Amino acid sequence: MIQKKYMGIDNDPHGAMNPTGNIIRDAWLFGLIPETETCEGWTGQRVDALYGKVTTEWEKYGHRVSSLPPDLAQKHREIYDAAIARARALGWDPELDDHD
Repeated sequence: MIQKKYMGIDNDPHGAMNPTGNIIRDAWLFGLIPETETCEGWTGQRVDALYGKVTTEWEKYGHRVSSLPPDLAQKHREIYDAAIARARALGWDPELDDHD
């Protein structure tokens, strides 16, 4: 059985504005993986395991950005502002869903 591998956040269409991209960005935020890690070649199981770790970190803050301490809130803004700018440059439109 061949396992599907993730293409990496840098290769994901429209800037990875999807659940997998969010898992990776949040893992960067919480220092679970280095910001240079794109997760290219990761199996679904490995991404799911990372999701579990990210969820554990978010639980500390009630899963709310507004509950992050100032340093993490700033880092979150920086990561997501850059991701949104890149995604828009690649043609992502938040008004459209995956079927439009």
